[in-house]
Amino acid sequence: MCFIPAKANIERRKWARLPLAIPVFVRSRDDKGKEFLEFATALNISAAGALVAVRRLLPVAAQLSLEIPSAPLAATAKLPKALRTLRAKCVRVTHAEGYHLVGLKFSRPLLSDSKLTRSRQRKDGSTHVKRFSSPELASPA
Repeated sequence: MCFIPAKANIERRKWARLPLAIPVFVRSRDDKGKEFLEFATALNISAAGALVAVRRLLPVAAQLSLEIPSAPLAATAKLPKALRTLRAKCVRVTHAEGYHLVGLKFSRPLLSDSKLTRSRQRKDGSTHVKRFSSPELASPA
């Protein structure tokens, strides 16, 4: 008798999901083409997409934008540029108590592979210590 072990759940996602509850506005169009805006919560987010809890049922393949509310900042503030509006497509919908959990794929990942690769190369390079030999420090034979 041959025993074949069950395949473990292999993570297929390229980007790790962060379990952050982030308030967002979801802007899209209903089935009649009328634009709507709903206050919702992103339950987790990655560089490629998000899981958002909404009250309104969205069809799979719906195009939408997520708008992250933030406090107004002075125009002169020397702060790094940050995205507040993300374009996305609905790729999956599941239903929970009073909510619809919508899986979204961003039009463009928030990070590019090249940035990730450069970051890893920088980290990997910093862990290697070069050793130099000096004739003055060599022990006598």
